[in-house]
Amino acid sequence: MSTTAPDPLATLGALPGVADAVDSVRKAVDRVYGHRVMRRRSSEVTAEAALRGARGSAALSGADWNLEEVRRRTDFSGDDESQVIGAALRLTAEAGQLLSIWRQSPLRVLARLHLVAAGGAAPDDAVGRPRLAGEPVDEPLIEAPLPGADEVAGRLEGLSGLILAGSAAPALVTAAVAHGELLALRPFGSYNGLVARTAERIVLIGSGLDPKSICPAEVGHAEQGRAAYVAAFEGYLSGTPDGMAAWIAHCGRAVELGVRESTAVCEALQRGAA
Repeated sequence: MSTTAPDPLATLGALPGVADAVDSVRKAVDRVYGHRVMRRRSSEVTAEAALRGARGSAALSGADWNLEEVRRRTDFSGDDESQVIGAALRLTAEAGQLLSIWRQSPLRVLARLHLVAAGGAAPDDAVGRPRLAGEPVDEPLIEAPLPGADEVAGRLEGLSGLILAGSAAPALVTAAVAHGELLALRPFGSYNGLVARTAERIVLIGSGLDPKSICPAEVGHAEQGRAAYVAAFEGYLSGTPDGMAAWIAHCGRAVELGVRESTAVCEALQRGAA
């Protein structure tokens, strides 16, 4: 009798429709990586993808600024929207630096991401740690019931265990689950959406699907709109096969839209327009 533990992520990868989403994402990513501009100017595409990804993630968190305004601004210490934009930019810059730690201790990375996002905006004792019982959470986009502190701690450990154990599941599935679980838990007092989307980015980069970080899923999440994002997330919360498959497909479409954005950047660089 086999004693091999089941792989829950691989089980999700076998849901109807998920394989098609995974295949579509892989083909889209391969196309942009094959663009001739990527041979010599990939660092420029990466930098632009980071900026656009940060703008998209901030838009979902209520700071929907024009890209050129994000590019132009240097001070993000003012009002709430400015702070959200600044947090998103810092997180995007930090994501690629945490890959090796993510593979060893996802919880340390999540703590670091919240510390980076908060940037001194929250009380020191609340930054970089999961919230305690009774502590408030500021996450206006997500109105789902808030899990208690004990449940948060247990499920964070479970998510960490899944990451550390590895999986035969495609990167898209793992990234979508990390994203969805962090949105569901909202483990920190602030910036949970930004942290969740950055975790998705880290999985996509670290898995090798998007090693140069040129496929900003955050762009695609924002382009699909806040209502569609929340509706797809409700599928994740349902825990049903159809709901989970819909969330994974939504995340896959977000990656494809991010690919489209970076393809446009490549074309502009090729024309000398960017």
